[in-house]
Amino acid sequence: MTEGTQAAGPGANTPGRPGRPTAVVVGGGLAGITAALALADAGVRVTLLEGRPRLGGLAFSFRRGALTVDNGQHVYLRCCTAYRWFLDRIEGAALAPLQDRLDVPVLDAAGHEGRRLGRIGRTALPVPLHLAKSLATYPHLSLAERARVGRAALALKSLDLADPALDAEDFGGWLARHGQSERAIEALWDLVGVATLNAVAGDASLALAAMVFKTGLLSDPGAADIGWARVPLGELHDRLARKALDSAGVRTELRTRVTSISPYENGRWSVSVPGERIDADTVVLAVPQRETHDLLPAGALDAPGRLLEIGTAPILNVHVVYDRTVLRRPFFAAIGSPVQWVFDRTEASGLTDGQYLALSQSAAQDEIDAPVAELRERYLPELRRLLPGTRGAEVRDFFVTRERTATFAPTPGVGRLRPGARTRAPGLWLAGSWTATGWPATMEGAVRSGVSAARAALDTLGRPRDHLLGLFEEAA
Repeated sequence: MTEGTQAAGPGANTPGRPGRPTAVVVGGGLAGITAALALADAGVRVTLLEGRPRLGGLAFSFRRGALTVDNGQHVYLRCCTAYRWFLDRIEGAALAPLQDRLDVPVLDAAGHEGRRLGRIGRTALPVPLHLAKSLATYPHLSLAERARVGRAALALKSLDLADPALDAEDFGGWLARHGQSERAIEALWDLVGVATLNAVAGDASLALAAMVFKTGLLSDPGAADIGWARVPLGELHDRLARKALDSAGVRTELRTRVTSISPYENGRWSVSVPGERIDADTVVLAVPQRETHDLLPAGALDAPGRLLEIGTAPILNVHVVYDRTVLRRPFFAAIGSPVQWVFDRTEASGLTDGQYLALSQSAAQDEIDAPVAELRERYLPELRRLLPGTRGAEVRDFFVTRERTATFAPTPGVGRLRPGARTRAPGLWLAGSWTATGWPATMEGAVRSGVSAARAALDTLGRPRDHLLGLFEEAA
């Protein structure tokens, strides 16, 4: 951007007016990228402002020597229709394919020899029979526990997600009342829930947990099939996203932090950045809740302080490079161990010799500030317990990445704090996975929020939104 440039007034920086409306999107994460693309595809002239030197928000990559490292492992499910649309829109779907059919190897570190490996998978039978075979043969639960899991799943399926009372209740208490043992919660419910909600069952809103399990496991036989990037996340969320934005005519400015947003009397908006003021017909704020709170003009929300009540939850990622192959499957989940999920990132990172494993540790409040040496002492022995191939292998590198505010905390009552896309200020919209998408803090929720904000803006601008109709109406 040109330093020292000042817009001349309410009509400045608006080429093409009145025939072509203008928009500023603040924030270059998935929510902001989505909103910018959706607006530009409808003929709006869009400027996207991002304070970091890259796009992608909290799903990004960086270089460590010869490796390209993702800050954390991100996956999505077949039911994530918004994120799948996003991948198609940036021409990246082939780089993040889905499993043909759900298959999750689950290793019990404390299990008896020969019974340490179980699997969570599905058949092509209709819901809920698609999970019956997997549950019946799951070795990490007793026969009685499996039967009670089935009954709890049916009870979960009957819950009304529109019932506001669900948000006030915690998932752990509900599971206990429905006969779920501590073992069942660890070996099944938290195995899925911690990874998707970033909270253990006792700390999670029943509304969000019910949404995850009903949508992912109890809506369609293939809904929970897992997809993940076979390339660095930066290839998708930065390079390909930037290419799509450029092709759509979006002006993208990196290393550009917004200092204020203010309305004009004529209904238009002024967005200030160092050295420039950008005027626009509409603004989408797609930044974290605390930053949103600081940028909101007075009166934009009835209770802006609620944004500061939305807590955050950390995710810790442990990265280990071995001198040889120690894992012969793309990923696995673990129980009976502090290890949660382990992914093979060798090919994606560019490593040509040895193997690179990434451990994704959600709900990591107790470890997020632990020294690297302490984490090394904790996790390398656990990997030796889980993976016999590591016992003679040399550790070439061990490092951690920490996202202290990786997601909003999905605690009971959080639903009443999450605002929708619309504000009380005409022409100002909110986006971000922390807004009222109905989803927890996932890539899916982020994209849905961007769609919601763009749809609302396009309605107000009188621009077509046919390109967004029928894709995922739940995001409206």
